[in-house]
Amino acid sequence: MNEKNDKEKRVQQFLELSQKSERGRLKIYLGMSAGVGKTYRMLQEAHNLLRNGVNIKIGFIETHGRKDTQELTEGLPLIQRREVFYKGKKLEELDVQAILLLQPAIVIIDELAHTNIPGSKNEKRWQDVLDVLDAGIDVISALNIQHIESIQEDVKKITGIDVKERVPDKILQIADEVVNIDLPADELITRLKEGKIYDHGKVQQALQNFFQPAKILQLRELALKEVAGQVERKVDHEITAKQNPFRHERLLACISSNHLIAQRIIRKTARLASYYNSQWYVLYVQTSKEAPDKIPLASQRHLINNFKNATELGGEVIQKKAREIAGAIIETVEEKNITTICIGKPHLSFFQIVLRTNVFNQLLKKLSKNNIDLVILS
Repeated sequence: MNEKNDKEKRVQQFLELSQKSERGRLKIYLGMSAGVGKTYRMLQEAHNLLRNGVNIKIGFIETHGRKDTQELTEGLPLIQRREVFYKGKKLEELDVQAILLLQPAIVIIDELAHTNIPGSKNEKRWQDVLDVLDAGIDVISALNIQHIESIQEDVKKITGIDVKERVPDKILQIADEVVNIDLPADELITRLKEGKIYDHGKVQQALQNFFQPAKILQLRELALKEVAGQVERKVDHEITAKQNPFRHERLLACISSNHLIAQRIIRKTARLASYYNSQWYVLYVQTSKEAPDKIPLASQRHLINNFKNATELGGEVIQKKAREIAGAIIETVEEKNITTICIGKPHLSFFQIVLRTNVFNQLLKKLSKNNIDLVILS
């Protein structure tokens, strides 16, 4: 009885939140891996909302052939998927236009990190979700921790997998509610062995690769930290900032055309900006050594991709031409009222750079005078 009352209370809270904003509200179920029960929980919530008379529809759900999950779709109003022919195969995608025409109060859209078929209006499903939210429709979605952009290096160290389908951190930042679906590692592995996650033929391979206790434990830690961080930022934004206004952080990531170092600086700065719930910028200074005719085409392409990645992560890209990088940094610090500068680890000893570069010396003096932090990222 108590469980039923709790579910009804959560439904009522979500409905009250929905009525406070013209823009649709976003709720994300976050998990450490496939099989923890994100889709199952979304469908349970859909049934609860439907019983409360809410106009809710299923825009896209992926059951992966799991019997219990498939059974929960029965009785829920489904929006027909869009059929697309690609390379001779008939495939199905989320039909965003149908959702916008039907205007449900709430729509369930699974697999937030999904990459759409080439030729679709948006490249990624999270972009489809933004379109639906802009139309004033609430969205409930799901995501695995390994698909978050800024923690890709951590995920690769843990799993050995370079995850291709990724979601920018800003999607979690704009979410009105992030719910962690947690499950102990041994329970998850038991579910796997029972064939409740993948077909029995794939179980052994999964146990040898992704579904190892040590890996699951570390991914679980990442998921718990992420949700805890979301709650902390929400408290800072809605409660602490109103009672005790604090210095508003503005971060500046300084990058070069070096693809891997730039990518790392962007991700780590995005992570810091997410933690502080602050604005952040990416500065690229084109010196004579980095003129388009001096760097390879591959580096230019990587640079453009890094700009795109930074924008998707919520940063603003600033490009400048200058002879001295430090001088351009000083100029940008003044223009954007920067409080923290993020740079990569110098190739030379830090003190050698300070001694050899007078302009860099000026930069350090300015940072000290204005209480601006300098963060050197590994």
